[in-house]
Amino acid sequence: MANAEEAVDFEPEEDDLMDEDVDASSPRAPIPKLKSAITGGGGSSASKKIKGRGFREETAEAERNARLSARFDSLDSEGGPGPERSIEGWIILVTGVNEEAQEDDLHNTFGEFGEIKNLHLNLDRRSGFVKGYALIEYENFEEAERAINEMDGNELLTQTIHVDWAFSKGPFRRRNARRRSPRSHRSRSPRRRF
Repeated sequence: MANAEEAVDFEPEEDDLMDEDVDASSPRAPIPKLKSAITGGGGSSASKKIKGRGFREETAEAERNARLSARFDSLDSEGGPGPERSIEGWIILVTGVNEEAQEDDLHNTFGEFGEIKNLHLNLDRRSGFVKGYALIEYENFEEAERAINEMDGNELLTQTIHVDWAFSKGPFRRRNARRRSPRSHRSRSPRRRF
């Protein structure tokens, strides 16, 4: 090594020092304050109104509770179990509808029992075929009841359909429901031998 006498300067210069190594007496730049998403800013005393979940004021909460505790409109549901009237009429549910059925088919078949106010025949988005049920609304109770009595169990486009009320006031027994014994919740396995 021919240049062994070269000197290496290990003395730190002023710009090489880190912040932690500087004396407390030396002037430092002020530490920047971070803006807080919760308080709405960095240290300002004027609070900004925050919107969203969890930042509700007591007055807003009280107003919401007052709205929810208000009396809502409801239909009379006296008289025990049975069919329930919707706001506009009596709605029946038709199940087992053929996937290739059209609204016209249902309108022609169920139009014999009275004027149909509304008919919903929902389609499957992927296949484009009927989902298998329809909702039909009649103005009068008698028309809807006659449609249920005459069409339940009949065929529509080679498929047996079942017709019943879409809304009911409570549990009621279906016409073809099996009678169950009080022990129906138990399994039907044979008794154990001891």
